[in-house]
Amino acid sequence: MRIILGWFLLLNLGLVSLSCAGPVERRHEVQTVSYVDLPSYLGTWYEIERFPNWFQKKCRSSKAEYSMRGKNKINVKNSCTTNKGLNVAHGIARVVDRRSNAKLKVSFVPFFNRFGWFAGDYWILDLAPDYSYVLVGSPDRNYLWILSRTTVLDPGIVDGLKGVAAREGFDISRLRPSPTWE
Repeated sequence: MRIILGWFLLLNLGLVSLSCAGPVERRHEVQTVSYVDLPSYLGTWYEIERFPNWFQKKCRSSKAEYSMRGKNKINVKNSCTTNKGLNVAHGIARVVDRRSNAKLKVSFVPFFNRFGWFAGDYWILDLAPDYSYVLVGSPDRNYLWILSRTTVLDPGIVDGLKGVAAREGFDISRLRPSPTWE
């Protein structure tokens, strides 16, 4: 009984100390584009800039290739060059907001990716009217990519996409130009 009471008191003390820690910053929910025409979105996208992340740590010349896999799923083939050669990852993206097609979950875990398990958020935050460039991020603001249909993107467009990301609460100082295409 004493052990249970001790744990109860310790838990309450922890909750009280957390409540005294000060105000929590409230940020608005990340906004996506209103609609994505999936057939127009398919094809090859070249990475222009990104937030550093563990799964692309040694990558350069990163690109993503998308193709339809049924009504609401997309085959994903991400590739990059490393010092050891070509690195390729296959995954499946599942549309989770069918009204806009702008919120997807992507999984690269073999077997489980068919069920959408172990999937990351892939939200389309800004998209050129002609589908020539895109800003993609996650709702927790930990991941961000600027992608283009070409290996080079006009610096004015990149600055405009950074402005969108900043308005959505992303720390754009974390953006890094992707290692160049060689």
